[in-house]
Amino acid sequence: MMKQPHIGVDSTQIAPRVIVCGEPDRANRIAALFDNSELVSENREYRVFTGTYQGQGVSVCSTGIGAPSMIIAVEELKQCGVTDVIRVGSAGAMQSGIQLGELIVAEGAVRDEGGSKAYVRSTYPAYASFSLLKALDGYLAEHEARYHLGVVRSHDSFYTDDEEAICEYWNNKGILGADMETSALFTVGRLRGLNVASILNNVVLYQQDVKEGVGQYVDEAQIMMQGERLASYAALEALIAQS
Repeated sequence: MMKQPHIGVDSTQIAPRVIVCGEPDRANRIAALFDNSELVSENREYRVFTGTYQGQGVSVCSTGIGAPSMIIAVEELKQCGVTDVIRVGSAGAMQSGIQLGELIVAEGAVRDEGGSKAYVRSTYPAYASFSLLKALDGYLAEHEARYHLGVVRSHDSFYTDDEEAICEYWNNKGILGADMETSALFTVGRLRGLNVASILNNVVLYQQDVKEGVGQYVDEAQIMMQGERLASYAALEALIAQS
């Protein structure tokens, strides 16, 4: 079997159900929740573990930052026979009521990134798969987690000159949070026939300085690590429910 050029695996090395995450070290933490896991590939931003969870095959693949890297992963995962992909990521809140470590389950995403627009015009919707949404929602409700269900925005830069005005605009439209990858996963994933979902851990309060918030996350603030862990378990349970 031919290995994919970027994620570095073939169809024998990866499970049909995959968690994707941005940070490679988060892939380590997610793989630690498996019953067993093996590092099967590491190349550039892509770190891949495969193992089992509750007796079923699962994998996790990091994708780095942004839509282009996510899209490469989606395309190559599809070539390996993957059917279901859930992003376990981080986001900055776009509403004042969302606290650090609380989770956002994305029903859909504003396509404010360029990668997915290389595939299809921006009027094509970026939306999650109902079966995965239902499973995520059910798990979080059962565990009485504080989470938010709605629309997020994916973008290409934290540092635009009019970032404050952009955030205020989308806050007024009811957008829950902002990340850089969800809309690319939803758009290209749906175009390629994958089941897709995204669950995001809030690491920046609305109107908090991005550098300050991300710095707290890097320092592994306990409450945000708890949010990541809950999101990871929710994703794993949702994936194995698809079998």
